[in-house]
Amino acid sequence: MSKADNMLSILWLLKTRKRITAKQLAEELEISIRTVYRYIDALCASGVPIISDSGHNGGYSLLHQFTEAPLTFNLEEQKALMHAAIFAQEAGYPFGDALHKAITKLKMYTNQNQLAEINRHIQGFDVIIPPSDVSLKTVLQELEISVANGCTLFIEYHKGREVPSTVRHIDPYGLVYWKDKWYTVAYCHLRREIRSFRADRIRSLSHTAALFQRPLEFSARQFFLKGILSDTGNREQLTSLRIRGKQRAIADMCEHWLLGHGLVERSMDEAHFKLDEQAILSYVPYLLLSYGKSIQVLEPLVLKEKMIALTSELLNYYQTF
Repeated sequence: MSKADNMLSILWLLKTRKRITAKQLAEELEISIRTVYRYIDALCASGVPIISDSGHNGGYSLLHQFTEAPLTFNLEEQKALMHAAIFAQEAGYPFGDALHKAITKLKMYTNQNQLAEINRHIQGFDVIIPPSDVSLKTVLQELEISVANGCTLFIEYHKGREVPSTVRHIDPYGLVYWKDKWYTVAYCHLRREIRSFRADRIRSLSHTAALFQRPLEFSARQFFLKGILSDTGNREQLTSLRIRGKQRAIADMCEHWLLGHGLVERSMDEAHFKLDEQAILSYVPYLLLSYGKSIQVLEPLVLKEKMIALTSELLNYYQTF
């Protein structure tokens, strides 16, 4: 048998028996004891929790929790893992090499019928998103490691506008993937508050000797969403946004990540939203421009005026060419 077959056989034997010696494994597989030792070392290096007991009643055994876990996945589980890997790779998952090795191992220990079935499902499954920035790989890896180990980072950060980069220490609490961008939610020692930082704006980073403790039950996802979405629990302090337009345009706006979150009521050709005034004046005008004459702003008046000013600026700009 091949090395892979022998290692898998050892794993099955360890799973089905409480304890087995190297001599018994060698006799069962018809290989030398030295080869058994070599395969055991390889399994341990791969993360298999093998316990070695010396003495008269000694031998090899598996950690109890591991013996209760299945060593194989059924077809539906394998298909789900393959599809999830496609999503992760397209999103710029920073540990793509390890992910590829894991999927390769999964295929290696799949019988031919299952592999053919999985390949049929993969061939018809695609994810289309903007190309990921491969230069972010190292930054994302370091951020993830720092989140897990509670290690403070020293970074150079550029906000993207025409302002100089700043240097600061941050305690990264988590990573968030949002709208084709990676962010880290971190405590900023410079501003003395929790903030979110776009990973592609981190010009450089280095580990420090300082360690930190993430706040108990802190959720980077919830913090991030709270920062970009209006607080619908306090709607009386929000501004009404009423839009009338073609049915398809209204339906599309109600499904938008920001407008849909603030939807109050809608009909076939009209929608009422409640949003933060700052979002209405800064983000919404640019969004509405893409709908052209298929929509009409009913309120607030200040948004109408903002749209007029914005389109006038664009007109003047293109007339200068």
